[in-house]
Amino acid sequence: MHTLRIFGWSLTVTVVGVALAGVIGGSQTAALVAILAVLEISLSFDNAVINATILRRMNDFWQKIFLTVGVLIAVFGMRLLFPIVIVAVTAHLGPLEVFDLALNNPDEYAARLGDAHPSIAAFGGIFLFMIFLDFMFDPERDIQWLRWLEEPLRKAGRLDVLSVVVALVALLVVAEVFADHATQQVLTAGVAGLATYLGVRGLGEFFEARGVGEDSEEDEDEAGTGSAGAPNGVVLAGGKAAFFLFLYLEVLDASFSFDGVVGAFAITQEIFIIAAGLGIGAMYIRSLTVYLVRKGTLQEYVYLEHGAHYAIGALAVILAVSIETEVPEIITGLVGVGFIAIALASSVRNRNRNRQRASGAGGPDSDQDERPGKVATARS
Repeated sequence: MHTLRIFGWSLTVTVVGVALAGVIGGSQTAALVAILAVLEISLSFDNAVINATILRRMNDFWQKIFLTVGVLIAVFGMRLLFPIVIVAVTAHLGPLEVFDLALNNPDEYAARLGDAHPSIAAFGGIFLFMIFLDFMFDPERDIQWLRWLEEPLRKAGRLDVLSVVVALVALLVVAEVFADHATQQVLTAGVAGLATYLGVRGLGEFFEARGVGEDSEEDEDEAGTGSAGAPNGVVLAGGKAAFFLFLYLEVLDASFSFDGVVGAFAITQEIFIIAAGLGIGAMYIRSLTVYLVRKGTLQEYVYLEHGAHYAIGALAVILAVSIETEVPEIITGLVGVGFIAIALASSVRNRNRNRQRASGAGGPDSDQDERPGKVATARS
C-alpha cells in the first residue's frame, strides 16, 4: 500500500494521459505517448538515484513540495516551455513566435532546437560533469566502490578548487576538439553552466550550514509537520536551505532532460505529444526518487549512488561528443542503466557478504561489521 501510494499519481496520470491521447489522436498517438514515457524513464533512471541522495537531506514538507510543485515544473517547465525558451534565445526570436512555430511548423521548430544543441550540450554537460567531479573528489566520502580509482581522487580532492579547474580544462578541450564551428557558443554556454552549478550549489550549502536547525523548525510550524529529524537522528534541511536544494534539484532535472527532449523529436515532431510522454516519464522519476528515500534503498544498496555518478560522468562525455556527432538515444539509456545495474549487483554482493560475516561472527560486535563505510573502504 505504501508503494502504491508513492506511485499512485504516476499511475493515474499514465492511464489518463494515454487514454486522452488515444481519444484525441487515435491509437498511434497513444502509443507514441507511451513510448516517450519509457524513453524518459530509461534515460533518467540515474537521475532518480542522484535526486534521492539530495532529497533525503530535506524535511518531509520539502519532500512533498518536490513531489507536487516539482512535478509541475518538470512536466510543463522543462519538457514544454524550456525547449521554447532555448530556441527563442539561440534563434533570436520571441517566445510567442517560437510557440507558433512549434504548433504550426514542428519541422522548423525541431531544426531550430537542433541548432541550439551545442549550447544545450555544453550547459548540461558541464553541469553534470561538475556533479561527477565533486563526488569523486569528495575528501570526506567513506564508501568506495572502485577503490583503486576513487581513493587517489578522494585524496586529490583535498584541494578545494580541483573540480573547477578540471571542468574548465575539459570545457576548453571540448570547445577545441568537438565544437568545430560552434566554439564560441560552447564556451559561453559551458561557462554559464558552470556558474549556475556553483551558484545554486553554493547557496544551498550556505543556507544548509547556517540555517538547517532554525529554518526547519520555522518551516514545520508553517506547514504543520512534525519533527525535522531523520530516523537516524540527523536534522534535515528546511527553509532557505531546503529551498536552494530544491532549486538545485530542478536545475539538475533540466540537465538530465536535454537528451530526452532532443531525442523525442526523432520519434515525433508534435510538441504536446512530446510534453505528455516525457511528462509521464518525469512523474515516474519523481515517484521513484521518493520511493528510494522512504525505503532507505541507498543505505541498503551502498554502491547505487556511485553507479549513478559514473552514469552522470558518462552522460557528460556523451553530451560533449554529441555536439558534432549524433549519439543514438539507446546508447545513452543503456550506459546509464548499465552502470546502475552493475552498482546494484555489487551492492547486493556486499550486503550478502556482510550478513555472512555477521551470522558467522555472532555476538554484539558483529553489528559493526555491517556498517557500509567500514566494509566498503576495506574492500572493492
